[in-house]
Amino acid sequence: MSDKLIECVPNFSEGKDAAVIKQITDEIEKIEGTRLLDVDPGADMNRTVVTFVGNPEAVKAAAFNAIKKASELIDMSKHKGSHPRMGATDVCPFVPVSGVTTEECIELSKEVAKRVGEELKIPVYLYEKSAAVPERQNLAIIRQGEYEALPEKLKKTEWKPDYGPDEFNAKAGSTVIGVREFLIAYNISLNTREKLHATDIAFELREKGRSSRRPVTKPYYFKSEGIVKYAEGNYPCGSCDFDGNTIAETVKHCREEHDYDLVHLLKLNGIDPEHPEGESTKKPGIFKECKAIGWMVEEYDRAQISINLTNYNVTSMHHVLEKTRELAAERGLVVTGSEIVGMVPFPALLETGKFYLKRQGRSTGIPIKDILNTAIYSLGLKDVSDFVIEERVLGLPKPEKNALVEMKLNDFVDEVSRESPAPGGGSIAALAGALGAALCSMVSNLTSNTRGSEEVDRILNEAAVECQEIKNALAKAIDDDTNAFNAFMDAKRLPNKTTEEKQLRQQAMLDGLKQAVMVPLNTAKLSLKAIEIADKVARNGNPNSVTDVGVGATAAYTGVIGGIYNVLINLKTIKDEEFNKEMRETCAKLKHEAIEKLKVVQDYVEGKLN
Repeated sequence: MSDKLIECVPNFSEGKDAAVIKQITDEIEKIEGTRLLDVDPGADMNRTVVTFVGNPEAVKAAAFNAIKKASELIDMSKHKGSHPRMGATDVCPFVPVSGVTTEECIELSKEVAKRVGEELKIPVYLYEKSAAVPERQNLAIIRQGEYEALPEKLKKTEWKPDYGPDEFNAKAGSTVIGVREFLIAYNISLNTREKLHATDIAFELREKGRSSRRPVTKPYYFKSEGIVKYAEGNYPCGSCDFDGNTIAETVKHCREEHDYDLVHLLKLNGIDPEHPEGESTKKPGIFKECKAIGWMVEEYDRAQISINLTNYNVTSMHHVLEKTRELAAERGLVVTGSEIVGMVPFPALLETGKFYLKRQGRSTGIPIKDILNTAIYSLGLKDVSDFVIEERVLGLPKPEKNALVEMKLNDFVDEVSRESPAPGGGSIAALAGALGAALCSMVSNLTSNTRGSEEVDRILNEAAVECQEIKNALAKAIDDDTNAFNAFMDAKRLPNKTTEEKQLRQQAMLDGLKQAVMVPLNTAKLSLKAIEIADKVARNGNPNSVTDVGVGATAAYTGVIGGIYNVLINLKTIKDEEFNKEMRETCAKLKHEAIEKLKVVQDYVEGKLN
């Protein structure tokens, strides 16, 4: 797989026929350089969301081939389903993951769109970051009227496609293509079969909100008497009883009294903010970057709220779930679980796990997998269908194949004992530092957030988080140290005959040695930090665990000294006097501080023992 990585999430208007879906995904898998991550069909929606990643050229080819195959196999004139749709390939978003700029991704999306329009004769609209005009950024606006509205829509100048013919393609419909932020497709299930109940909550959640009514009936807003509309000389506020004489007056009122932009809200709902007369007034939803609808899912025999979170840094899963639980309770409903359609970014699930740990009064300074599991169970992701972290989380940190840290403990010890020079002292120093930090985290978590611990909770929770970060970095350094040594050995084996070859070899060896110095130097620095934290944990942690802190600090000291030794031994072959001088001074300072700080911890621990 290339260092340049793009995610593509095409949505196809077929969710029932497994053979058709398989033929489409086969077109993706046959392209070298792509990896199919997820295929999520929905029978009631009659729609399948496919997720795959790959290098730019591979993704470009696979996306086109899949769109082409869908246009051959799916007949939109016969399509029925609960999800809004415009075409056989309804939408095909590209998401830059790594090594690719947004601009590069936009250019790629336009190349695919142009090819789809010209070769397949499918009208194509660009959306989100690829949109040529602001009015087409929002998918919901482009998709208004859905497939059935296309014949008339394509006759209008303002809806001329960005690519392809402005003629109705009855079989394939139209396709929307563009670049967007990572979108989390998230569904929340309710203990009801009533679609209107799910829709009522969905309209409260989504950014575009709903048509306003007066007077308001609670708890179900849709049961309120009548929809309020704009009229010449009377422009009602959707959020209160205010009536403006002009639309400008109401826009100002909404901004000053309710802190929202009415012009933006009207545009989201496809209403001309300069001439809204005859249109229903709008009440904004609770969350920005959130789209939602309600539907009935026969497969689960319950209603769901289907949500698209278009920027999880603004609104994430835990935000909408907790508000949904609140709104559901007001209506006598219960949230019975939720599901993520396709993939979810690692940072989003991590933040959700931390959110719930904090709500529970627990430390977030625990292993990453434990945080993610907290998110999974708190969201109820296993209540609707199974959720496997390794398969569904994009960007999940994981060691390289054959990493030392993935070995069983006895196998690792055996590997160290063999005649090969690596893994050696540098890797063991990193392991020692990681174990030292882990012990300090353990004592912090044992003590904090228990009855009577309020005075030290903040200190110990912060210590646990810091120790987890140090532990993770040093666990990675176990392999980094061995890899750095191996890189130096590879450089030594480079050709050494011509003058040019000798120069290249010499430079590669020097670079390898400097890297072999920086890894253990960082091990020493991180291990010293673990000793510093150990002092705080010893003084504020459970007295019965003080010896664990002492062992942790001593192990971390081994990390400091082991790191320093590996720096000094590698300096002997580096012919850079200024670099050598700087490194030796740094090591001397690190050793002095480590000895002093370890003594403070040991004196405290031994004082408690005596």
